[in-house]
Amino acid sequence: MSETIVHEISPVWDEESRVLILGTLPSPKSRENGFFYMHPQNRFWEVIFTVFGEKLNFPNKALKKISASERLEAINERRDFLIRHKIALWDVLKQCDISGASDASIKNAVPNDFTEILSRSKIRHIFCTGKTAFALWKKHCSSVYEERFALKAACLPSTSPANAAWSVENLVAEYSKINNLGQDFSFTSQSDFSSGQS
Repeated sequence: MSETIVHEISPVWDEESRVLILGTLPSPKSRENGFFYMHPQNRFWEVIFTVFGEKLNFPNKALKKISASERLEAINERRDFLIRHKIALWDVLKQCDISGASDASIKNAVPNDFTEILSRSKIRHIFCTGKTAFALWKKHCSSVYEERFALKAACLPSTSPANAAWSVENLVAEYSKINNLGQDFSFTSQSDFSSGQS
């Protein structure tokens, strides 16, 4: 059964941000934990920390066992990492009707407004985590923002447990493109990338 979900997690960014990573919208577990990509089996944080040669003090698999204060530390660890590496993080959708965590069930999608983030930062590259997020960006946002802000948008594979065919090693190889923006976008076909809730 579908329900209407309204995005309540604030985007992470500052005026020095150069890259914007977008999921579809927060999964139930992420909403429960109050931050992006916080499902215990989602590999986003493991992958992105590895790309930049860093290690999580509070990995997703440990979230069930930590206290409320440690959970806040885990969120701050992730937020500080993003700001330090000039990465902004949000989701394409502000609101939609959805059944559980199934991107395929999304209806009545309403996109977020990216005007403030894009006009006040140095972002020129958009990376969508999964083919659903990328399709929604192209449908609702591409014509509004890409030419206006001279953006390049590309699709990365989803790090969700639903995309188990992708190993952590392969994900790291694809996500390394975030840390190597001098190259052209020679991405794997988006059809291989599954869906991508944060």
